Amino acid sequence: MKKYLFTLIVGLILILAACGDSDQSEDSTAEASDGNSNESTESNSNKEEETEEESKEDTDVYFKDNEAKINDLKINITETKVIPVGEPGNEYGEKPVFAIWYETTNLTEKELDPTTAWMAVFTAIQDNDPNAVNELEVGMLPDEAHQDSQLETIKKDGTVENSVSYELDDLETPVTLVATQGIMGDEIGSQDYEIK
Repeated sequence: MKKYLFTLIVGLILILAACGDSDQSEDSTAEASDGNSNESTESNSNKEEETEEESKEDTDVYFKDNEAKINDLKINITETKVIPVGEPGNEYGEKPVFAIWYETTNLTEKELDPTTAWMAVFTAIQDNDPNAVNELEVGMLPDEAHQDSQLETIKKDGTVENSVSYELDDLETPVTLVATQGIMGDEIGSQDYEIK
């Protein structure tokens, strides 16, 4: 079941690979000028507007205070906790997990589900290896209440709750969530979570 879920998640992530950069190509289109002063002035005015739009877009894309927002979606982290092996939410795991509850809001008409949205935006790291980045493996779904909703399509402006877990390598090193503008997108922020 774990391998099936992981395979499903990876497949869904690939579908949303361009999730965060859908508007970038429109903003980066340059206007050509043929030397006419009116066109030159108009072109400069358009470039200023594009610069203003780009800075507005940059402020609209963030990860802070447990909330991540990119062009297509918003994710709000509502709760985190460590679940030991054998406890509800980690009954079959071999390692303790860091569980995260969150809400996903779809800001577009695109097809989007909470699991794919999470995986497109977040990576979990436990920085306990001096030589390599220690990306954590996704664990089992920590909350049975999300069994049916984890892959539901979210309507435009709709919000769906979900949860995810990561297998911990130790119980001391904080977990760092790194958010990007979709898969392979630019980093928009990171936040450390203490292991409680």
